[in-house]
Amino acid sequence: MARASLTRDEVLEAAAGLVRRHGPQGLTMRGLAAGLGTSVTSIYWHVGNRESLLDALVERTIADLGEIRPSGRTPARRVVSVARALRRLLREHPHLVAMVHERGLTDRMFLPAQRALVHEMHAAGLRGARAAEAVRAVQFQVVGFVLVERNRERAPAQRPAEGELWDAESADGDQGLARALTRPVDEERLFLTSVRALVEALLRVPETTANAPAGAAAGK
Repeated sequence: MARASLTRDEVLEAAAGLVRRHGPQGLTMRGLAAGLGTSVTSIYWHVGNRESLLDALVERTIADLGEIRPSGRTPARRVVSVARALRRLLREHPHLVAMVHERGLTDRMFLPAQRALVHEMHAAGLRGARAAEAVRAVQFQVVGFVLVERNRERAPAQRPAEGELWDAESADGDQGLARALTRPVDEERLFLTSVRALVEALLRVPETTANAPAGAAAGK
């Protein structure tokens, strides 16, 4: 028996769930209709055909990435908060992000996060090309880290495993380092360590810039 009522948002949420679990290839109109307890005709009425549905999912993903809101009392902490939020969203929606990329909308997808970063770079005193480089450095750091995480997750079992490769000899006599490298990677801690170090380096404003008049610092 078909459902008496259905909203567009419900259709999109169910479709996003199918893509998260099975990838874009697992999204069929019949499967979506069955999962929602409705007819294929009803799905078409709400979102159009499959291509229109995929376009709507892409727009929804872009909108989700646009909801990043910096937090923290300093520009450095707010930049780190943007990086963490961006990583989380990319991790939570890998198939949807891939769909955005396939449709040639990757730059548009990252624009809201870039704008948030631009604001914080300006607040930290960076302007012009230096601010642009800092924004891209943070973005590339996040995307690269997520790609490494995804590759590690999908890689076959390693033989020998990383923990079997390290001892005092291979660690140049550093037994503490050897022990640490035999333990599983704490990806959240490693991400924070790397992004904080990057941001700290990026936000060091040269003394000549920091002491220059506002117009000169802005490149005017």
